[in-house]
Amino acid sequence: MSKLNTEFFQGKNVLVTGHTGFKGAWMCHMLKQFGANVTGYALEPMKPYSLFDIAKVKEGMNSVIGEIQDYQKLLSVFQEKKPEIVFHLAAQPIVRESYREPRYTYETNVMGTVNVLECIRNTPEVRSFVNITTDKVYLNNEWEWGYREIDPLDGYDVYSNSKSCSELVTACYNRAFFKAREISISTVRAGNVIGGGDFAKDRIIPDCVRAALDKQDIVIRNLHATRPYQHVLEPLYVYLLVAQKQYENPTLAGAYNVGPEDCDCVENQKLVTLFVKQWGQGLKWIDRSDNGPHEANFLKLDSSKLKYSFGWHPHCTIADAVEMVIEWTKEWDAKNDVRNCMNRQIKRFF
Repeated sequence: MSKLNTEFFQGKNVLVTGHTGFKGAWMCHMLKQFGANVTGYALEPMKPYSLFDIAKVKEGMNSVIGEIQDYQKLLSVFQEKKPEIVFHLAAQPIVRESYREPRYTYETNVMGTVNVLECIRNTPEVRSFVNITTDKVYLNNEWEWGYREIDPLDGYDVYSNSKSCSELVTACYNRAFFKAREISISTVRAGNVIGGGDFAKDRIIPDCVRAALDKQDIVIRNLHATRPYQHVLEPLYVYLLVAQKQYENPTLAGAYNVGPEDCDCVENQKLVTLFVKQWGQGLKWIDRSDNGPHEANFLKLDSSKLKYSFGWHPHCTIADAVEMVIEWTKEWDAKNDVRNCMNRQIKRFF
């Protein structure tokens, strides 16, 4: 089995776009533990709550606040910090928000990717680049088997389509500019992630957390939608693994899916029922469709390529993932230092 060597990141210059977001904050926290010199580039952390602020992720790293659409500012960060490894997480990630703000979504998710790739093109020190996208990039036929990396890209809604475009832009730059350079480029398509510290709107687990803390019933908008839910540490582990392995062996660069086993690709009803059971305290959920914009009903990934290439397998079940969300949330609600909880969860995961 090809395992992540955390010592690989010791002393390396790593740049993370979107570092103030949920996944970005977890990633930077991990990279700092592994001894990397971490620089982040992103918008201000979300208010009133953000994992980046709560876990004091800014400490021990270089945090630059800026828009991914601001090419000159982003380029100045690349030129100053000269990263060897780049993770691109900056995005407008919410499906419903993409219907409200389609132009902004494309500007962020497509031109943001172009700007990152242009910066890499003008930064010879970069050796490994991982563009983080989503399971929703695929042309969704609502079929029962998982999508593979060779299946067509054509996300239905604005968010999903913009991430499909980000994939195509990355592939084009790789062919046009990077084949002759000593640089490895991959895209990683992750399923739906859950974890402690996600406060985003219009996401099912953050909605559960808010309802539980407010002692209200959880409202489910789409009871039978099936998603490849997984704990945030699952894809983060893979992002780091791909970055390391393609740095050492460029033939491993490519597109990869990372999702849970089939048994953990569950309906929203099952996910929320797990949350209610593990939270306790008389918490309940209610079904209340709000006739919102189109979202895929059934979606899962085939992660066979990742398993074959790296010997990878999921570390957590969906029940484990929900338990870890609740553990983090109750630590935060008790006003404890959530960094200790994060460190425990990372240690258990590894």
